[in-house]
Amino acid sequence: MIKPLLSNFYIAFEAVLANKVRSMLTALGIIFGVAAVIAMLAIGNGAQQEILDQIKLVGVNNIVITPIVEQVEEEVEAVPAGSASEMNFSPGLTMQDAKSIQAIIPGIKKISPEILLDTYIIKNGIRRSAKLVGVENNYFGISNFTLQRGKFFNEEQLEIGQAVCVIGQGIKTKFFSTEDPIGKMLKVGPHWLMVIGVLDERYISEKSITNLGIRDYNMDVYVPLKTFLMRYKNRSLVTEAMIKRANNANQEENQGGLDQPKQAINYHQIDRLVIQVEQTEQMINISEIISRLLARRHYETVDFEITIPELLLKQQQRTKDIFNFVLGAIAGISLLVGGIGIMNIMLASVLERIKEIGLRLAIGAKKSDIINQFLFESVMISVSGGIIGIILGVLLAYGVSEIAEIPTIISLTSIILSFGVAATVGLIFGITPAKRAAEQDPISSLRYE
Repeated sequence: MIKPLLSNFYIAFEAVLANKVRSMLTALGIIFGVAAVIAMLAIGNGAQQEILDQIKLVGVNNIVITPIVEQVEEEVEAVPAGSASEMNFSPGLTMQDAKSIQAIIPGIKKISPEILLDTYIIKNGIRRSAKLVGVENNYFGISNFTLQRGKFFNEEQLEIGQAVCVIGQGIKTKFFSTEDPIGKMLKVGPHWLMVIGVLDERYISEKSITNLGIRDYNMDVYVPLKTFLMRYKNRSLVTEAMIKRANNANQEENQGGLDQPKQAINYHQIDRLVIQVEQTEQMINISEIISRLLARRHYETVDFEITIPELLLKQQQRTKDIFNFVLGAIAGISLLVGGIGIMNIMLASVLERIKEIGLRLAIGAKKSDIINQFLFESVMISVSGGIIGIILGVLLAYGVSEIAEIPTIISLTSIILSFGVAATVGLIFGITPAKRAAEQDPISSLRYE
């Protein structure tokens, strides 16, 4: 049984080698189809992994509230005293907003206020710009941060606002490259802080920074929220500068200088408020309730923006899935066209080799031998095309990743799937030519011119 099969395989192999150019051209459809399938699945896997990484960065089931601060100068129009517009004063996004949301709205798991300040770090004569971030311990859990060493803030440090900090991996590398930073002092802005923890490094792509509006967390210095408000900045406090600005504005109004440009000022106490919801299906409803609550607290002044990053990312993922499905369908059509090409060439090969078929049948070959011979040829062409297609697909995926800077992940499943489809296509489309060859009459075949 095995010997006839090996003999048929050898005959098929010789036939393929005897027509190298034709065999290669026949296999082109299979080659490009397999390469397209592998490359498209690699791009799709890369896109999916990127979305998962971005969801990990923004957290799961999170609602993000950010203040709206105008950064451009606008002309101030005349407002009659006592009008509704004058009375629409908003205290901005404050810690009291966070406490009200936590106390009033059900279904909230965690809440994390965040305050940012562009500042600098000085150590051993080295100065570098950095971001100081005032947070509570919920921030690290919601944002999926893990400690490399040290510890997070304890209750006493959070309550009385001690001068302690947790630093990112980039800060450790820049300022504590040869020593353990735990317990060391670091001057951040005008104050000295003691380092109590170091976060694990977090890789963030440029695309994630652009799409999600996030920063390089590795260069952040984290302090307790009360430490930030007491020692650095609290925009909710009434200061002498604010009183002077208000007096100047009143003087300009009395003098009729209302067409003067005025720079908007950030009056929000906190810069970001992240709310983690217990159940995903509640996110939209809770975000609407939060919007109404904040509108009331801000006297109907919409100076805040509510976003749900996870839903935006999932919508982006659905769009990419549709795109990948279309590309995969096109690649599948290429495999189908390649199979039709194999069938056409094999049918032509049957006509060319009718005398050979008649001779084999005349000297005792069985119909199954003729079928196996042509099936082997068909499968051999498709399998060799599949192997070349795999190599081309892998190179194409790496090329797209390097040139277009698109993340790609080549999976073993995609290789096995594409190769299996290629071999199956050769087998299916080789059956008809093989049967046609086996059904030839030996005498008529020998007389065929």
